[in-house]
Amino acid sequence: MSGTTIQQFTSNLLIELKNEYPEYEIRQMAKLILQHILQLSNTQLLMMSQELLKEEQLKQLREYAAQLKEHIPLQYIVGSTEFYGLEFKVNPSVLIPRPETEELVDWILKDKLAPESLLDIGTGSGCIAISLKANLPNTKVTAWDISDKALETAQNNATQLGHAVHFAQVDVLTHQADEAMYDCIVSNPPYVRELEKEMMAPNVLDNEPHTALFVSDHDPLIFYRTIAQLGQTTLKSNGHLYFEINEYLAKDMTDMLSQLGYSNIECRKDINGKDRMMKAVKR
Repeated sequence: MSGTTIQQFTSNLLIELKNEYPEYEIRQMAKLILQHILQLSNTQLLMMSQELLKEEQLKQLREYAAQLKEHIPLQYIVGSTEFYGLEFKVNPSVLIPRPETEELVDWILKDKLAPESLLDIGTGSGCIAISLKANLPNTKVTAWDISDKALETAQNNATQLGHAVHFAQVDVLTHQADEAMYDCIVSNPPYVRELEKEMMAPNVLDNEPHTALFVSDHDPLIFYRTIAQLGQTTLKSNGHLYFEINEYLAKDMTDMLSQLGYSNIECRKDINGKDRMMKAVKR
């Protein structure tokens, strides 16, 4: 397939993936992998649409296309994604950061708490902890995860981006509270119930880490309840708790936090109008 232009590659990809993804999504994928391989801006890509691809570039692009056909997420293929203005390395050991989670980070920052100390539970790629540290340089940020591979990815991201976060391997479900105290705890824990699996796209279901996604149907609030209980002993007075939540469990979350003694409980919708974020204050 020598003599393929940038525009022709996109046209070929549209044909090749038409049974796997919507057209707008294929066009976006084509743009992103071309930008990644050719190291061009979107404007440059448009201006060079008739440029011929080199054989090595075309070979790499076709390898990416084959992976897309297998429903491997684009972010894993290129090895990175943008989150809150920062570039994060990602791999199958961590969830791919979502725009909804950016909204959670934005909420925390716009509340202007200026916390001395903050804990991120279930940090994954480190996207929440590192983004908050980048915008709250005077805050001591700690981040926990049960996965050593996720922590390695998060530490690499923090080092590469130049933001000091203290990472620790902790299973929050078995953790015994110590003397550490925090002004703020944030978490995007596993919250997808097993019964919701059938609603998920194959690229998520087949590739992203299930331990970071799913909870059992019989106790879907297990992580939230555990973290909220932990907050009762590790949050300072008037400390804040922030969660990304399952859109179907907002009322259950509100009731649980109220029963545990939290006040100022607030649920917010994400950009898609789904109940996705929750805040509570320790009395």
